[in-house]
This record gives sequence, C-alpha cells and structure tokens, in this order.
Amino acid sequence: MSDLNFTPIEKMKTTKDIVYEKIKNAIFCGNIKKDEMITESSLAQSLNTSRTPVREAVGDLVKEGLLVPIPWKGLKVREISPSEKEQIIFLRVTIESEGVRRAMKNSTPEQIQSLSNIVNQQQRAIKQNNRIEFIDLDQKFHMEILKLAQQHLLEDILLNLYHLTRLIGHKALAKNGRMEEVIEEHLQIIEALLENDPDKATKLMEYHLKNTKDSIDLTEGN
Repeated sequence: MSDLNFTPIEKMKTTKDIVYEKIKNAIFCGNIKKDEMITESSLAQSLNTSRTPVREAVGDLVKEGLLVPIPWKGLKVREISPSEKEQIIFLRVTIESEGVRRAMKNSTPEQIQSLSNIVNQQQRAIKQNNRIEFIDLDQKFHMEILKLAQQHLLEDILLNLYHLTRLIGHKALAKNGRMEEVIEEHLQIIEALLENDPDKATKLMEYHLKNTKDSIDLTEGN
C-alpha cells in the first residue's frame, strides 16, 4: 500500500466528556467549596445540560475518589485527612527519591535534559495563569523521572494516587509564589541528575516534596 499520509482522526468529545472535565476542573480549582453539597440536578442546571451526561460524569468522578456520595443529600468533594496527606507525601518521598537515583543509571544525559522541556511548558503556564495546565505538567515531570528510571511498578503506584496527589498539589499552589518555587526546584533536580550526583538529587527531591507539604500546611493554617 502506498504512503497515504492520512491526518490522524481526532476523537470528538462527547457531552459527558465535556461535563466531566468541567466538574473536575472546578474541583481542582477549589470552585466547589469544602463541605459544599452538590447534586446532579444542580450541576445539570449550572452546565445547561441534561442529567444523563452529568450522572455518567459524576459516576466516573466517584470511582476516581474525587467526589463522595452522601446518602439522601448529594455529593461533596473528597477531603484528604491529615493522616492521608502524611501517607501520600511519605509514599512520594520514598518512591521518588529512589526514582531519581535509578533515573541516573538507566537514562542518557539527553533523556534527562528532555525534562527541561516540561519545565519550559510550566513557565508558559505561569505566564498564562493556567494552574490546571501547570499541575498537569508537574505530574508529567515526576512521572517522567520514574519512566526514565524504568520503575514501572512504582510508576503504577503513583498513578493510582494520581487524583489525590492532584488535590494536594492544587492546595500547595495556593501559596503565593509556590509555582515559581516549583520551577526552581525542578531545575535543581535536573541539574543534579546531569551532574550524576545521586545524593544531591535525592536530597533535592526530598526537599521539593517537603516544600509541597509545608505549602499545604501554610495554606490550611496548620
């Protein structure tokens, strides 16, 4: 067969897909307040759509642990307890500090340098005041390190925590200037990786995640 050079077909978003993204973004941006009770009817009215796509989207968000159904009342945004926050940060420090060490062993300098592209995109997200995009790229940065480390089981563990870590990440970014701090911390991690200094890279990753926790504590008044 000759090379036809077809343009890839883009999948059209369904109403359910659009509703899902809008509700999820509202959760991550804090537009749905703590302890605020929402219903499928109120969401459908706000989004000017029928209840069917809302019901389907809400079902997915409940499965992902972002919404919690309250019998006879409605739904509320999942709250992360102080204990859960500590456990998530502990898991991330344990997994990602080892990840940076193994990334040095299993990747080339060119692959490590490619992490800078993600940081550049994060800088653009700051200029565009796009916090959703910034946190997506933050997740991508950390997952890419584990991919370079070729630690697929550890990568799966973090993926399973994906939505909870995003909730934590958005709370951390509520601290004034935190996004700029994240950029600097990411660049320092890349530099340590390129220097092939595992101890320095490990300490910088631990420092980075500790700063995330401290930023959350500050914004929550802990």
